[in-house]
Amino acid sequence: MAGLGLLTTFKAPAWLDWRLAILAGEFGTMVALVPLAIFALEAWRAENSVLSTLTLAAAGVAAALLFKPVFQAGRLARLLPGRLEAAFGPAEPSRPPFAFTALFAGEPKPIATETMIYSGNLALDFYRARGRTPAPCVIVLHSGGWNSGDRGELPSLDRWLAARGYAVAALSYRLAPQSTWPAQRDDVVEAVAFLRAHAGPLGIDPARLVLFGRSAGGQIAEAAAYGVPGLALRGVIALYAPADLNFAYAFGKEDDVLKSPLLLRQLLGGPPATARAAYDSASAILHVTPASPPTLLLHGQLDDLVWHRQSERLDQRLTDAGVPHVFISLPWATHAFEYNLCGPGGQLTTFAVEWFLAATTK
Repeated sequence: MAGLGLLTTFKAPAWLDWRLAILAGEFGTMVALVPLAIFALEAWRAENSVLSTLTLAAAGVAAALLFKPVFQAGRLARLLPGRLEAAFGPAEPSRPPFAFTALFAGEPKPIATETMIYSGNLALDFYRARGRTPAPCVIVLHSGGWNSGDRGELPSLDRWLAARGYAVAALSYRLAPQSTWPAQRDDVVEAVAFLRAHAGPLGIDPARLVLFGRSAGGQIAEAAAYGVPGLALRGVIALYAPADLNFAYAFGKEDDVLKSPLLLRQLLGGPPATARAAYDSASAILHVTPASPPTLLLHGQLDDLVWHRQSERLDQRLTDAGVPHVFISLPWATHAFEYNLCGPGGQLTTFAVEWFLAATTK
């Protein structure tokens, strides 16, 4: 258990399944019940043996490490409303940014979805907003390293958004290596056009669209939001996304967890030496201007799939350009930290997303 707890402080080594870090960071309070029970049992037995002392120490350390994200989330939560209001304006979220009792809340209830073709054979799953029409619409782009994944990823957040009055369109987009860049960006443009053309029947406001992407989907969302003139988006939200693919290739390793240089060559048609134009057009950091839409970035400092520096560098570029934005850096978190909406990362994510959407889609 102490070893699992260490994943809230150090990146998962390459030989270990990185998803264990999600267990430690986002479900840690439940996992910590085991070392707490061991600690209580050893304390009750009150044996003075070396083994008992070591067991007490190990259980105490494990529990402390597994609870660490809760305390770190609490500290971030105290400053978060002020940061969001300063960047985007006032809003009235439906709950606090973090609450210990919410760690044990249930998942959002399932709601009906409508699947429709938006371009060629590409489909989207549409979640109608509850209690509001016309509603702002959040366009969600899945993760998967550009060569995998689908629009059904993490539907709990889509349901959560719909329950709060936001329509959601979760997209399928063309995957590499069969389709290379800018096919993925073009699919987003087609989806935006489709949603605007069918805004009336879908009950959405065509002037209030926001892109939301995770990992590879976040890269696509950022590149489309900053690099395609005329999309007229209200904002873009990117979670643990690579904003500079030249940077990613330069520091990627062929034997890293994702084999990231291979993924980039598949997406962009080769290495930077032969496909520089594709790398540049896919790198959102190169397309930021003062007119870029408001942006919300979230990234875990212990992410071993997409380097935290990617969001740090984009944060600085947005600051230099004067673009309204907030970058939330989670010190305990790895990739996919919002998998558990009730966990420390999930609570901060949903709070920030709800504030951002409320303020930018007024």
